Amino acid sequence: MQLDDLYRRVIMDHYKNPRNRGTLNTDAVTINLNNPTCGDRISLQLQVEDGKVIDAKFSGEGCSISLSSASMMTEAVKGKTYEEALGLAERFSGLMKGEDVDFEENEDIEALSGVNKFPARIKCATLAWNALRKGIEQQHV
Repeated sequence: MQLDDLYRRVIMDHYKNPRNRGTLNTDAVTINLNNPTCGDRISLQLQVEDGKVIDAKFSGEGCSISLSSASMMTEAVKGKTYEEALGLAERFSGLMKGEDVDFEENEDIEALSGVNKFPARIKCATLAWNALRKGIEQQHV
């Protein structure tokens, strides 16, 4: 199996079987973003305590890239401090720029590395990550 095929399978698995899809029943930080160029929209909810992401859920509609990226991101940020979560977002941004980035324990995220070959799809992949940044910024105010 070639690497591109493996990556495609990982993306489709997160799309068809999204992790953390739904809503939180707590006083969660809620961020709603959309990508007007393609119609993707996401609602991200973060449960935060003492500067740490305790839980994360998302809902919305979009393409396989945007929804699988949201699934991967919510998995990756659980249990992370704000600084660690922002660090992941920065590394993801580097991945979208074609940089060689290692996601250690969150290797599924690396499946999105091929998106940088399709500039129009980068906004799809980064939508959930931008919502994460915005949510953390709201908490630091």
